[in-house]
Amino acid sequence: MALKCGIVGLPNVGKSTLFNCLSNAKAQSANFPFCTIEPNVGIITVPDNRLAQLEEIVSPEKVIPTTIEIVDIAGLVKGASKGEGLGNQFLANIRETDAIIHVLRCFDDENIIHVDGSVDPVRDKEVIDFELQLKDLETVETKLNSLKRAVKSGDKDVVKGYEFCEKLKEALEAGNPARTVEPSGEAQELVIRDLQLLTAKPVLYLCNVDEASVKSGNDYVEKVKGIAAAEGAELLVIGTKIESDIAEFESYEEREMFLEELGLEEAGVNRLIRSAYKLLDLQTYFTAGEKEVRAWTVPVGATAPQAAGVIHTDFEKGFIRAEVMKYNDFVELKSEAACKDAGKLNVEGKTYVVEDGDIMHFRFNV
Repeated sequence: MALKCGIVGLPNVGKSTLFNCLSNAKAQSANFPFCTIEPNVGIITVPDNRLAQLEEIVSPEKVIPTTIEIVDIAGLVKGASKGEGLGNQFLANIRETDAIIHVLRCFDDENIIHVDGSVDPVRDKEVIDFELQLKDLETVETKLNSLKRAVKSGDKDVVKGYEFCEKLKEALEAGNPARTVEPSGEAQELVIRDLQLLTAKPVLYLCNVDEASVKSGNDYVEKVKGIAAAEGAELLVIGTKIESDIAEFESYEEREMFLEELGLEEAGVNRLIRSAYKLLDLQTYFTAGEKEVRAWTVPVGATAPQAAGVIHTDFEKGFIRAEVMKYNDFVELKSEAACKDAGKLNVEGKTYVVEDGDIMHFRFNV
């Protein structure tokens, strides 16, 4: 699936360092603003311990995890909505993403320049929020102007769309993101999809801290926590310097020893990738056979035919049925035959809604 998260933030807050830890593609990382000019795109493997369990049971020829795309986007400054700095390019790149990972600097280091001269994650967040809201307000006002004549026709859907745009404008003028205005009905949902508003995208706040604050946080993090809670947004605390050190170790054992020394259970980037996956409203189902055990990505709420279509469009077109086992049942009983004998293999039709962790086989006719 072509869904992707964009890493955003002010210049020099740790975006490119984070991207380097996430992806094999190495973005340039340096101590000056606008280090990342073109957006770097990385295909990121989603950590999932269930694959190891399935591999142990099935002994396949290969194991293929699921992935998401992460985009490192150039830093933004005040006035970006009016084209300052790399503003227009930055905003266009955000528009192409499906969700936002907003990196906030939550550490002091006099050797790393801050674009505004001091560390204040709340102010930094507000700078980006303000620029995104200004751009969205411009988009909404343009849409309102284009709908004014059409409203006179009395078409109910057009009227509903116009009223919804007015609500969006009111929210943005009050300093609130577009995602705080819920669309009601198909007409309004079409409007929000058509507008592609920047502040309508789901957001995860990532507090970039120093080593001493990775486990317990700090005063900067506490301030961001309050804001994230008020917005209903997720928040993660990660030290990109530590993550960069972890990425340098060649073996799994070395990484585990380093994490143990720090008192950490796992690398922060693993938590981030899973959170990004969740932010995109995605889930995983599996296919398991001798040739391969594979994780597949589908949106939450996807039906069995839609899940089949992720493998091949012909599977969806000619869908007949799906044979479904629950992950926990399969791990407990150790084989498809045992699941079938225990009544744990279910035959599902076109209306079946896929659940995270389902192990599925499809029957189709083309």
